[in-house]
Amino acid sequence: MIQLHDIGVSFPHKTCFSGFNATIKRGQRIAIVGDNGCGKSSLLRILYGSLEPSEGKVIADLELNIGYVAQEHGNKDGLSGGQRVNKALSQAMASASDVLLLDEPTNHLDDGNRRSLSRMLQSSHNNISIVLVTHDETLMNEVCDTIWHIQDGRIEVFSGRYMDYIAEKNLQRKVLEKKLATVKSTKNDIHKALMKENERASHARQRGIKSIQNRKWATVKSPTKLSRASSTAGRKQAEITKHRKELLEQLSQLNPVKIVTPRFHLPAVVRSKQTVLQITNGAVGYEKLLFGNINFSLAQGERLAIKGRNGSGKSTLARAILGDPEIIRSGDWLIPQPRDIGYLDQHYANLNPNHTVLQALMDIVPDWSQPELRNHLSNFLFRQNELVHAQVFVLSGGEKARLSLACIAAKAPPLLILDELTNNLDITTRQHVIDILQDYPGTLILISHDMDFLTKIRITKNYVIDMPCQ
Repeated sequence: MIQLHDIGVSFPHKTCFSGFNATIKRGQRIAIVGDNGCGKSSLLRILYGSLEPSEGKVIADLELNIGYVAQEHGNKDGLSGGQRVNKALSQAMASASDVLLLDEPTNHLDDGNRRSLSRMLQSSHNNISIVLVTHDETLMNEVCDTIWHIQDGRIEVFSGRYMDYIAEKNLQRKVLEKKLATVKSTKNDIHKALMKENERASHARQRGIKSIQNRKWATVKSPTKLSRASSTAGRKQAEITKHRKELLEQLSQLNPVKIVTPRFHLPAVVRSKQTVLQITNGAVGYEKLLFGNINFSLAQGERLAIKGRNGSGKSTLARAILGDPEIIRSGDWLIPQPRDIGYLDQHYANLNPNHTVLQALMDIVPDWSQPELRNHLSNFLFRQNELVHAQVFVLSGGEKARLSLACIAAKAPPLLILDELTNNLDITTRQHVIDILQDYPGTLILISHDMDFLTKIRITKNYVIDMPCQ
């Protein structure tokens, strides 16, 4: 139905992959996985026809009806993130009689809508092919029968569920680690044998020289014996060196690819157990009231999850805490100054799309030196010159999230508000963020539909928005 011939994706600041060949068959369900910025969304756009591959070509059957849902949907229509996703999904499902392409479809969706999407995809007609980019492991296991994993400049294809793919990778890793341990042990044995042989040969030479010197008359055979001992040692040493070289070649082939993980450091300003935020009889809205009866407080180090259905006003409440002038609020609000709040929204509005990665950080900490800026960006995996000087609009969703975190970390906010932080993070980065936030000493407010994420970062309080006011 769709054939990919030697497809490659490259950008001025990096090469994602090359030489990919595959065929998408009717009814196939494919999940594209890989680290942030590896080219997942670009590959999806190539399948849709909105992006030309850097190399290779795509051949598709004529008159294919393709539905496509992009990762970002803008935020100028007054809808919540989840409402925009639902709208885009409905439009795509209506037009996709042959192929459905979904880029992070569960982003912004509450639990109910996530389950509905999974049921819809599972029950869709067998003739419809589905290709989705997602970090949602549950969705992949429920829907997909094929995995495309983008890693190290190539795409590995696996037939089976994502959980089977991970199990296979874990098994390969264990076998590899066992072989590496064996090679290391053998190398040590060879090294010990070589040292022992060198020591034996050295003693033999010393004995031979001393024996010749102690004789009254030189013997014709003595140089020959000395040469034979040296020759034997040299031969054994050559054999051991050859064996060692062979093992080193095996070792280089067995060495697993080293995965670079980001080193986040969010140095929150640690103060006494004072009240950081308190809202009493609060209400928020725009031209009319959205919801009210807001009552909660947070002390230093506490963690609050704001929960509610799509469109209930979670992000509106977060923006009200930030002092957004577009939002009308009433009641008693004891809140920090905006400069004392770190905020990452689900659309990365804190980033200027036309600035480079380096400029984005310089806007936050203009007094930092170049080495300080580069070192800080390096901790968030922005290391190559091409990536550091890349403009924000060419970054992937996950890379924008990392850059936003880098900017927030540079300011050491007493209060950190994170709105759907995990939406665009790959599985590796998501886990690392969890590890860091578990030890984060500051006060957190989080909006997330990812219950596993909320559980692992040890939420201490919940505020549930039941429904908008009538």
